[in-house]
Amino acid sequence: MDKNRIITIANQKGGVGKTTTAINLATALAAIGERVLIVDLDPQGNASTGLGIDRKSRKLSSYDVLMGYNTINEVAMETAVPNLSIVPSTMDLLGFEMEISQSSDRAFRLRRALSTPEATGYSYILLDCPPSFNLLTMNAMAGAHSVLVPLQCEFFALEGLSQLLDTVDQVRRTVNPLLDIQGIVLTMFDARNNLAQQVVSDVRTYLGEKVYHTLIPRNVRVSEAPSYGKPAILYDLKCAGSQAYLQLASEVIQRERRRKAA
Repeated sequence: MDKNRIITIANQKGGVGKTTTAINLATALAAIGERVLIVDLDPQGNASTGLGIDRKSRKLSSYDVLMGYNTINEVAMETAVPNLSIVPSTMDLLGFEMEISQSSDRAFRLRRALSTPEATGYSYILLDCPPSFNLLTMNAMAGAHSVLVPLQCEFFALEGLSQLLDTVDQVRRTVNPLLDIQGIVLTMFDARNNLAQQVVSDVRTYLGEKVYHTLIPRNVRVSEAPSYGKPAILYDLKCAGSQAYLQLASEVIQRERRRKAA
């Protein structure tokens, strides 16, 4: 049985709430006593910024881990959230693909780093991916047990989802046959919008139990939180978005219990 759970948070489409989900799900899991690590694999570094890690203080980054220069423990930084650490990102990641494109192990750099004893000390490791399917996302999927997909409640959602599921199938066939769909999280839900209601209905019909019951609402407080370098759950615990992420964390843990019992 796996000592920890490594979850890639991915969607090829930008602006669907990937990083917001990574930050707030990690915070919610940490708040209930789990030891959690985020690995920021997006050169923009929004997960690092959103957890209050100043760019000047990022002496080492996920780039150093992927290149094999440093271990997870050497790079991971503590955040203001107890039990939550992050391997931050820097713009160095932009050169990663070009530097190792000829290496035979190019898709497995992160898997190797995450299979060390120090990485198994975390209960959950969340991998925050860039909004594209590149070598960084491939490394995340090759190194993870499962993929969690944030999906915006909007017109093109299902089209993007089918592309992502094709990508997961491709990764299964080539580099990680055990990769599973952890679940689909519906984000930016507006109950007043008929289209949003229709998207929820369509996605649930299409994917059934894979879709989490929790709907993450559009919420101003959640949008504001990163500019203060805080997860929404620390910025405003009582807002609808924070409450939804706490509920999502509870669902994730329940599913993990069921999976382990199976």
